[in-house]
Amino acid sequence: MGQFEMVKDFFLGMSRSRISLLGAMVVTVVAPILFGYMLIDTIWHVQNPYLGGAVYLLLGPAFLGGLTMIFVGAVFFRGQREVHLFTLEYLRKYFTDPVLFARLRRNVFIIVFLTSVNVTVFSLFLYRAYHYMESTSFCGQFCHTVMNPEYTAYQNGPHSRVSCVECHIGAGADWFVKSKISGARQLLAVVADTYPRPIATPVHGLRPARDTCEKCHRPELFHGDKLVVKKRFNDDEKNTPTHDVLLMKIGSAGDRTQSSHGIHWHVARENRITYRATDHTRMTIPEVRMTGKDGREVVYRTPDADTLLGKSAAENESREMDCIDCHNRPSHVYLGVEDALDRKLLEGSLPAELPFIKRQALAAVTANYPSSAAAQQGIAETLTQWYQKNQAELLKAKPHLLAKAIAGTQEAYAQNVFPEMKINWGTYVNHVGHGPEFNIGCFRCHDDRHKTADGRTISADCNTCHTLLAMEEEKPPILKTLRGE
Repeated sequence: MGQFEMVKDFFLGMSRSRISLLGAMVVTVVAPILFGYMLIDTIWHVQNPYLGGAVYLLLGPAFLGGLTMIFVGAVFFRGQREVHLFTLEYLRKYFTDPVLFARLRRNVFIIVFLTSVNVTVFSLFLYRAYHYMESTSFCGQFCHTVMNPEYTAYQNGPHSRVSCVECHIGAGADWFVKSKISGARQLLAVVADTYPRPIATPVHGLRPARDTCEKCHRPELFHGDKLVVKKRFNDDEKNTPTHDVLLMKIGSAGDRTQSSHGIHWHVARENRITYRATDHTRMTIPEVRMTGKDGREVVYRTPDADTLLGKSAAENESREMDCIDCHNRPSHVYLGVEDALDRKLLEGSLPAELPFIKRQALAAVTANYPSSAAAQQGIAETLTQWYQKNQAELLKAKPHLLAKAIAGTQEAYAQNVFPEMKINWGTYVNHVGHGPEFNIGCFRCHDDRHKTADGRTISADCNTCHTLLAMEEEKPPILKTLRGE
């Protein structure tokens, strides 16, 4: 046999196998593109989620499949010439003959070299594919229509510089595996167009808050009170600004204080609070149990608890209270319509000098639109028609105010309402504090209706969590005092 007989046998077998030839064609075409993109991505970090998806989810598996086809077709090929590669007689001949053994070493070097190249490409592919599927762009942009609301809310939220996986997955192999299994199911739902609209809050699939939130936020180290000043705008002609001034009793969960107190008393380790809700939304909570550090349990129930909790034992399982029960929208924050417009007025995106802009913007964004595109057009037409009819002289003098008002109103809508996913004002509620009728928050438990057998209640007293220093006042005296005016 010639010097490269072993390699010749392998390539001869491959040439006579259609499977191997097809695999070789796939590898030849895909390998340069795959390797080149991974090299570029490693150095410059390509942000396009669709390009990354095409490479890591299509070309990568195609490359691995091509390699498999080459070896399967060559090793298991049976035709006019038997490929004896890896058979006992074939190897015995090469190991017993010194001349053939020397040739074998050279051939093995070639095989090891090619295998090393493939292993390097394969390892680089796995590494880059892992980071791609853990990236915020993949989570938020790959399934654009489905995740656009969550991605938009995330970008405008307080945790926009924290990657999705830090909260949704965290450290540990078990949660990584769970997330990928769940992700595969969700991708299939997107392909089959069977995903719910709107996307339900994944209350059962979220990692416990103490495993994620408390890596950065330690409620044991929160101390004292926090002054909160909220500026709002009336819907009158002057868009009159008003102020709410509150002293929030943040308190502490214990640790370096004498005892747990204030709002964060709820998550102190010595006070174990569990509750049962009527369904997964946790909006109606008929039963609350509090176990103190002495081990005694106190049960608070509403008068209709038996009726509400008797519907489904599976849905009414007991849950221990943690951060997420109040801070249920820590990143994906959807504002109420009033808050959204007030924020735009605060930012200057809506010109407060334009008469009645709060009122007219409110009317424009609360209309029913079939799509986001229709909403953008409808908002522009509604504001233009009203101001041309009622403020024509002002528009002639300051035409830029209307253009600015339209853009700001459209932005407030686009950041919080997504008709394609059936997300409207108030679809997702925020349990921090309390607000309009759809956002009861604290009042789910603090309503004076939850009572013990001996008549004690969970208080609804405003001063339990905060002290009201001013409410809807245009020029509250307390602000002058605080500012030293």
